[in-house]
This record gives sequence, C-alpha cells and structure tokens, in this order.
Amino acid sequence: MKHPKEEVTYVMLKPDGVRKGLIGEVIKRFEQRDLKIVALEMFQPEFDKVNDHYPKNEEWITRLGNKTLTTYEKYGYDAMADFGTADPAKIGPEIRKWLIYYMTSAPLVKMIVKGVHAVDVVRKVAGDTMPYKADMGTIRGDFSIDSPALANMEKRAVMNIVHCSETPEEAEHEIKHWFGNIKIPDYKRFGVDE
Repeated sequence: MKHPKEEVTYVMLKPDGVRKGLIGEVIKRFEQRDLKIVALEMFQPEFDKVNDHYPKNEEWITRLGNKTLTTYEKYGYDAMADFGTADPAKIGPEIRKWLIYYMTSAPLVKMIVKGVHAVDVVRKVAGDTMPYKADMGTIRGDFSIDSPALANMEKRAVMNIVHCSETPEEAEHEIKHWFGNIKIPDYKRFGVDE
C-alpha cells in the first residue's frame, strides 16, 4: 500500500482551458492545495490518441446518450428535433464524436499531479464536470458556464476547462496512455514535505 502522499492522478487542460490562458491558474490552484506537479507537457493531440482515451464500449457510449436525454428532459428540449432519435445508444456516438473533435481542436496540457488523496482533491478543486453546476471557487465554477443543453444545441462537446481522472485505477491507466512508462520525478516542496 502506498503512502497517502504518494497518490498520483492525471489532469489534462482541454482546448478551452488552453485558449483562455488558464494553464498557470490551474497549476496554481493545485499547488495551493499542497499538490505537486510531477510531470507537465503541452502538446497537439493526435486523433487516434484521443480516440483511444475515451471508452468505446457500448455501455459507456449509451451512458453519454442517457446523460444527454436527462438534460433534455430536465430543460424541456426535444431530442428528436436535434438528433432525429430518442435512443441513447444512437445519441451517444454523436456526443463521443463531438468530444474527439473538441479535444483535437487545439493544444492540450497534460500533467501528473501528486499528493495526499490526489485523485479526490484534484476533482474537488476542478469542480462539477457540468460547469453550470460547479461551485464558485472551483476551476470550472470560476471559468466556465457551459451546459450540455447548450453544447448539444450547438452540436459540440461541453467545454469544461479540464479533465481529471475519477479513480486511482483510471489515473494509472491514463498516465500510462498519455505519458507511457515515464519514471515520475519527485522533489520536496517547502512546507509540505519537510
């Protein structure tokens, strides 16, 4: 079992985060919570790499469709008018396609963040994945107001600044996917590791 300070997670600034000039702000917010940035790179993503980042299984894709339908029902929008179907298994692939287009539309910044309960703390600092629901004081709450209803009407992905791994297992998988077999460097932070 790893020491609690040794937990790592994967974070990726999405195109809107990069285009809004939030790279330093995002890093600052993680470092203010005594987390360490132990790997960092800006890069232009390739289609295949992004395509392989997102699950391709039917369950995950149908879940995307269901989330879309839930949003449409909540706000009284007509999925048939926008998608020509109300079948989540047919809506999901369209949402996934928009996600990949969005994620390849500009450079991304990938990083490995390390620290006490890094996965949970990073997600807390980032805020709810739906920016319009994210609390003020979180990255998404302070810098985005997007919603899935608006994104679907404009036929694009939700712009929510940053991606963060949901679990330690997902973090391990995503770190390997995006950084390969990197030897994660370490350093001592004043006031944190002393």
